[in-house]
Formats: sequence, structure tokens, C-alpha cells
Amino acid sequence: MTLMTKIMGAAAAVALTAGAALAEPALIFDLGGKFDKSFNEAAFNGATRWAGEHGKSFREIELQSEAQREQALRRFAEAGANPIVMTGFAFGNVLSEVAPDYPDTKFAIIDMVVDQPNVRSVVFNEHEGSYLVGMMAAKASKTGTVGFIGGMDIPLIRKFACGYVQGVKAVNPNATVIQNMTGTTPAAWNDPVKGSELTKAQISQGADVVYAAAGGTGVGVLQTAADEGILSIGVDSNQNYMHPGKVLTSMMKRVDNAVYDAMNDGDDLDMGIYVMGVANGGIDYALDRHNEKLVTIDMKHDVNNAKDAISAGSLVVHDYMSDNTCPVE
Repeated sequence: MTLMTKIMGAAAAVALTAGAALAEPALIFDLGGKFDKSFNEAAFNGATRWAGEHGKSFREIELQSEAQREQALRRFAEAGANPIVMTGFAFGNVLSEVAPDYPDTKFAIIDMVVDQPNVRSVVFNEHEGSYLVGMMAAKASKTGTVGFIGGMDIPLIRKFACGYVQGVKAVNPNATVIQNMTGTTPAAWNDPVKGSELTKAQISQGADVVYAAAGGTGVGVLQTAADEGILSIGVDSNQNYMHPGKVLTSMMKRVDNAVYDAMNDGDDLDMGIYVMGVANGGIDYALDRHNEKLVTIDMKHDVNNAKDAISAGSLVVHDYMSDNTCPVE
């Protein structure tokens, strides 16, 4: 073997090694930061679990503005990252434009459907889980008034709210459910001060259990609820640990599993729409040592029966996004 052949072979090996490194997956977080203790953090936990189990790494970026969505997608795609996973409905329009430009790259988007041959769209039956925690809220409430605080006022969050109201009313038809949205821009996902203010306003109206579906804003909701001596309900991640004995439960949306599965599938990532709900373990309520004293035997019995009924199809929770209406308010 000549010296030139050895050099060329070494160069090829280096190139292959570099190519392999570039093929690692990438995760793009929505606005609000990866440590929002909710949606983004669940995604981060899924990616971290995948990396730890397989001894691999992934690329990541926390967006600072809307303008970075397309830039981040294209940079990761051009660098060879595969698959590229993104969290949040707001990536929908951008991904629809970017995906066709990189047909050999596989993408996974959470909370939005993008009809492209190289995209996996993961959506959740949030209304089912919200129904379950609504039942728990009604059973735990002593005033008959409970609250809901959403993040950005969009159909997806109305879907959470509608499922919650249905669960509350299933237990107590005369209950009052106070509903507030934090705002109409993406800043609504990361405004714990506003979340605190809304919580205090709902408490003044008699609410003694408040459900937050507001990303980082929910941190302010849970903190204020604990400070004011009422119960709260977390969302997406298991947030029971944040205020032990003060968080009734958390509506768990297994974003972590969606991210883990996408990275684990890698080049074998199947495209199309993936629906995660109560029946397949994609949605649940959280029960652990931090809230077990708050969840009565009666509460657990009725909620688990509802879970079984939803899984069997005998209990159908109305999906707000199917027609942008809610049968109960």
C-alpha cells in the first residue's frame, strides 16, 4: 500500500466518522426554554433518557425568537442531523416549507400535523387526561368552584380546558369552572407573574383547585396556589414534586416518550400521524409519594374506572378541536 493510498484511506475514515457524528438527532425546543418544568422539559427528559440508555448524544437549541424556527431547522438539516425533533404547534408552517427541501432528512413534530412524506406528526388526546384531572378537581373541591389557567389562547389549549370542564361537570354538574388564558402571543407560555396574578383572581372568586396548562407560566400558578393554601394541578410533566402535598395531581402528556421513540427509531422513523392517548399510555394522571395523601380511595376508584371506559371507547370525551366547540362551560 502506497503512502498516498494510506493517506486517502485515513481521510475517508475521518470523513465517515464525521458523517456518523453529524447523523446524531437534534431537538429544537419551543419558546419558554427547556427547563420550563413542563412541556419542553418533558421533551428534554425523553432525549436525555435516550442518550443515556444508548451512550449517544443529541444536538439541541433553545429558541429566543419566532424568527429562529426556520433557521434552526435548516441549519440542523444541512449539518446532517437526523431525525430532527421539534416541540410545539408553532413549527407547523415552517416545517411544511422546510421538509420538502430536505427529502432525505426525517422530522418529527409534536402537537401539530404536517402532511409531508418525511414528517412524523405526534398529537395527543389532551382532552382525555384533562377530563380525568377535572374529575379529581371536582372531588377535591370544597367550594364547588375550580379554575383553569391556560397559556396562549389557541384551540389546543381550549381542548385542555374543555376536557377539564367535562370531567368536573361529570362529578358535580353544578360546579363553577373559572377559565382564563394568559395571553394571545407566544410570551404567554413563559409569564409566571401573570400566572400568579390570574391564580389570585380565581381564588378571590372562590376557586380552591386550579389546573394550569400554560408551560412555564404554570410555575407561577402552582407556586401561588401553594402559598395561598389551595390545590393545583400540573401539566405535561409530573409536577407533583414541586409542591409536595399541594399539587393534587398532574395531567401527564408523555412528550418524553414521543421524543424518545423518535430518536430511538432514527433512520427507521415511520412517517404519518401518531396519536397518543389514555388507551396507549400517552396520557395519564400522576400518582406518587408527593400526592398520594391527597388522592382518596374513592377518587382513585372513579378516575381509574373512567380511564378504563375511555380506553374501551365507552366513554368519549369531546375534542374541542374537532369542531371548535365545547358542549359544557
